[in-house]
Amino acid sequence: MRRRMAAIVAPVAALGLLLAACGGGSGGGDKGLQDTGSSGVKTADINAQPMDKVKDGGDFKWPVDQLPDNWNYYQVDGTVLDGASMFGAILPYPFPQNADATVGLDKNYLTSAEIVSKDPQVIEYKINPKAKWSNGRQFSWEDFAAMAKALNGKDTAYQVSSTTGYEDIAKVEKGTDDLDVKVTFAKKFAEWKSLFSPLYPKEAMADANTFNKGWAQKALITAGPFKIKSVDYTAKTAVFERDPNWWGDKPKLDTVTYKVVDRPALADAFANGQIDFYPLNNDINAFKRAQADPNAVVRQSAYPDYTHMTLNGAPSSILADKDLRLAVMRGVDTVTIAKSILGQMQKDTTPIGNHLFLKGSKTYEDNSGPYKFDQNAAKAELDKLGWKQSGDLRAKDGKQLKLRLVIPSGTPISQQTGQILQSQLKAIGVGIDIVAVPSTEFFKNYVNVGNFDLTLFRWISNSFPIGGSKGIYYLDPKNVNQNYGRIGSDKENQLLDTAAQELDDTKRAADINAADKEIWALGHQLPIFQSVGAFAVRKTVANYGSPGYANNPYDYPKIGFVK
Repeated sequence: MRRRMAAIVAPVAALGLLLAACGGGSGGGDKGLQDTGSSGVKTADINAQPMDKVKDGGDFKWPVDQLPDNWNYYQVDGTVLDGASMFGAILPYPFPQNADATVGLDKNYLTSAEIVSKDPQVIEYKINPKAKWSNGRQFSWEDFAAMAKALNGKDTAYQVSSTTGYEDIAKVEKGTDDLDVKVTFAKKFAEWKSLFSPLYPKEAMADANTFNKGWAQKALITAGPFKIKSVDYTAKTAVFERDPNWWGDKPKLDTVTYKVVDRPALADAFANGQIDFYPLNNDINAFKRAQADPNAVVRQSAYPDYTHMTLNGAPSSILADKDLRLAVMRGVDTVTIAKSILGQMQKDTTPIGNHLFLKGSKTYEDNSGPYKFDQNAAKAELDKLGWKQSGDLRAKDGKQLKLRLVIPSGTPISQQTGQILQSQLKAIGVGIDIVAVPSTEFFKNYVNVGNFDLTLFRWISNSFPIGGSKGIYYLDPKNVNQNYGRIGSDKENQLLDTAAQELDDTKRAADINAADKEIWALGHQLPIFQSVGAFAVRKTVANYGSPGYANNPYDYPKIGFVK
């Protein structure tokens, strides 16, 4: 199944929102994570090794769900997780994400990037003179200008996956020379480091046809530690090799081979030596098999991927009453659910207390205090709202308090989570009907159109919580975006807007946490558990494993095999 990034989601059994994407941590996590807040939780678990301990050479065999439908990440068909993971080897990512969700600067591409004016907001980028595209052309301010023009949404012939940030740019200009870029914003955009990463050459943005179709089969121009050796859509493989023209640290690997492997076949492919790692996808059977494999080690970190329950607060919904939503939320014991689903894979028993910052982020705060599981408080609130116990369920004005939980069929974790929710909410007098629908219809015919009372799926987070999540929590009567529960307030909108325009990182983090407190107060959605972030990795692999947030891009030059 496609694993979408940008502002796209996928069901619980797949992966979801956003690309996210260097932090360390080593050793194997075959005993699972420790409780959050203790030293046992790794920000990243990648068997970090110094370069002199890593062999020169070798082929790293990397499983993917699919090869890119388009090698232009910004084209609507190209914004897919597997493609983004690959592009980090061959394209510039000036602002790499660190394991703790902070954002760095890759000086192989930019020697500096600074705010030189706050009103209007002006960013000055200084390009590394060594940076050249594979066609021999030096990086230029024109690359930035071409990207901004293509992605600002004004020319709808460009089939872009997102205009966020680019639509706020007023102009891109040449500075003192071609290596000096000045970007002026018409409206302040705090998460400006999310832009131009990956950076594409101006040739890829030349016209709408080139943008949409020119890179459909292959990246035509690259600039990274690796270059494309071959792409075979019949064999479903792509091979990258060291680029001798790369001006940065020489990669340890000779090649990286990406191969499409069906998820049920991952463990066998690893055992047969066909791949060097695979994600365990919160699957206890895969986890146990990896533990038992003598060539594997299970690596785990605080991974930015979480399962949640969205509540439908549309005016026509039974959950339109905010207080009723909050009472239902307080009847859900997320700790018990996490133990049931993930218990043998990790020991983290603390619930997620934030929608915009996840565990592992430097700026994470638990804002769930007033809304934590409390069965007695939930019952008292339901009584107060007039929903009185009548047999097994509560009722009001002759109507039973029964909710439709819509999930995609063929997703065992969704089914198991739904059954636990059903039991927990029955204990406070709330009925749950689990409705499993075809996965191909789950979003299109149910989630997107508000055809549910409750639903479950996963979000993937990244280092840019406003750009990545604003559309989920912002209430716009003209555009649902990803606010599938139709829940919000003017106050929430204002808090999100304030955070989006705050240029001071510390103040912005405080603003984002203020916005999260309002999300809790609205009964918008309930985070249930964060992914265990578990990967089976060959024991000989160095500087790769469970990366925390540091997957955008992966640190390709350091990946290799221990001596």
